[in-house]
Amino acid sequence: MFVIGTAGHVDHGKSALVKVLTGIDPDRLREEKERGMTIDLGFAWLALPSGRQVSIVDVPGHERFIRNMLAGVGGIDLALLVVAADEAIMPQTREHLAILDLLEVKRGIVAITKSDLVDQDWLDLVSAEVEDILKGTTLEGSPIYSVSAYTSHGLQELLVGIDETLEASEPRKDMGRPRLAIDRSFVMSGFGTVVTGTLIDGALTLGQEVDLTLAQKRARIRGLQTHRTSVEIAQPGTRTAVNLSGVSHNEVQRGDVLTIPGWLRPTIAMDVHLRLIKDVPRPLKHNTTVSLHIGTSETLAKVRLLDQNQLLPGEEGWAQLRLERPIALVKGDLFVIRSSESTLGGGSVVEPHAKRHRRLHAPTLSRLAVLQEGPTEEVLLQALQSSGPLNLESLARQVNISTGDIRARLQTMMEEGTVLTLTNGALTSSTILLSSSAWTSIIEKVRSVLEAYHRQFPLRLGAPREEIRGRLGLNTQVSAMAVQRLVNEGVLVIDGPSVHLPDHRIAPSPEQRRLMDDYVRLLESNLYSPPTAEPPESDLLNLLEKENKVVKVSETVVFSAPAYQEMVDRITEHLKSNGKITVAEVRDLFNTSRKYALALMEHLDQQRITRRVGDDRVLR
Repeated sequence: MFVIGTAGHVDHGKSALVKVLTGIDPDRLREEKERGMTIDLGFAWLALPSGRQVSIVDVPGHERFIRNMLAGVGGIDLALLVVAADEAIMPQTREHLAILDLLEVKRGIVAITKSDLVDQDWLDLVSAEVEDILKGTTLEGSPIYSVSAYTSHGLQELLVGIDETLEASEPRKDMGRPRLAIDRSFVMSGFGTVVTGTLIDGALTLGQEVDLTLAQKRARIRGLQTHRTSVEIAQPGTRTAVNLSGVSHNEVQRGDVLTIPGWLRPTIAMDVHLRLIKDVPRPLKHNTTVSLHIGTSETLAKVRLLDQNQLLPGEEGWAQLRLERPIALVKGDLFVIRSSESTLGGGSVVEPHAKRHRRLHAPTLSRLAVLQEGPTEEVLLQALQSSGPLNLESLARQVNISTGDIRARLQTMMEEGTVLTLTNGALTSSTILLSSSAWTSIIEKVRSVLEAYHRQFPLRLGAPREEIRGRLGLNTQVSAMAVQRLVNEGVLVIDGPSVHLPDHRIAPSPEQRRLMDDYVRLLESNLYSPPTAEPPESDLLNLLEKENKVVKVSETVVFSAPAYQEMVDRITEHLKSNGKITVAEVRDLFNTSRKYALALMEHLDQQRITRRVGDDRVLR
């Protein structure tokens, strides 16, 4: 199914034409009927001569309601540009055409209405003028039909022309990620909250759980309608009404996006390719504030030009838009910017969640160019390098291509070595991917961090594993995968809670070795009540523990390893013979003090050798 959108100057007969073609009055509001002028979006539908069903969005033509017009034309497949024969081209004709061109609406039909009010020579002049203003736009060469809603002249030919134009149009792609840009929200008696919009990028199903992205609300689809007919599945490219449970219509506004949970995040900064229209009255300067229109959303935005200080009429350039309030969008979405008086230009989203860039920075501009128009393989690599590692599903969302369309390309890139995964096995939606250059950077970073750590702490076995994971700047799950792959590739070694480089060896200096030996002899001078006053520095003590020369049973009590083992053996023997032992008995058994006996028994509890029962210990 396709969506047609009207366009044209106020009072040129758009709504009258829709009404006579469909039998539906698109003017819904009482004020519209009283004033005879469309103020907000109107909706209708009809069956074309081939039987093809189409939706129609009727937009207001008055310049005061241009924001409503912009909310209606974002999702259309064909533009029905309406020009009144008695007035010909007017200011809003030109502005609406410029908007359609900026939004890259590639298929159009021109209806010259009120043809019954003029003669044929005048109609020919108007047709020639229309052909002239279409030149250089996406609608250049569109067929032109002279019609009259009053006499029905030319209406059948117009319908046939629409039918033939849509026959050559490709249907909307099903990306598996449905997005409904909401243009209306209201309450329907007996049903509750209803929202409407044009569905793109995927299908919606009855009973499905959905997110309202800006309202940050979760809801469930209670009912679906297309052209007031209930359906169980709404297909992409259809005007759809969605009855929602779990949310009030007051919580949903025009500009929100209804979609499946868990993937679409609103943004307040995006990188774009921007184009000014030729007849804009003045250049667009860096840091100018404009009104941004994308989908059914509208917000103020500051334009940060990235490749120049100002953009002249008709020029193109790179920019970052920083938004006053969040908008939900994806790569490739088209937008329009306006001043308070007129349309300035528009373009396409290249990076939906943009980081702040240096201006006039060649590598940034080069990366944006690849993201916009580069081969799919280069786009995937750039996305992985700037945002990776990513799983397959997240990567597809990032570049706004279906997983099916990129899976085979990624498989080839993996075979070529430009892309790799953090886990082995088949390429699934959850497989973590990254570019080979990004992996090389991770290896270099880990080596650099560990080399510095080993220099700073030469007597330590290695750095805490969690510290290395934190230095990678990845989430917990992905960093764990990355560390395991680093181990598999021999980049680092895991030893208990520590990680170290494969060639790292602990080598105390002669002076440090002398201090260690002196300390062990000191402990051996009184096996069961060793001195506690002056232990060596913690790294030397830890090294003695690793060499199995001492055992640290508390913060202040350390035994020589032979003494500790003898004490454990004698306590175990006592417990096997007597079943239990007290701290006092341990004290007497080794002719030591309660301090040493208590520290030892608490240590054995921690080591799960003994278990405390009241004042006694028993074997665990």
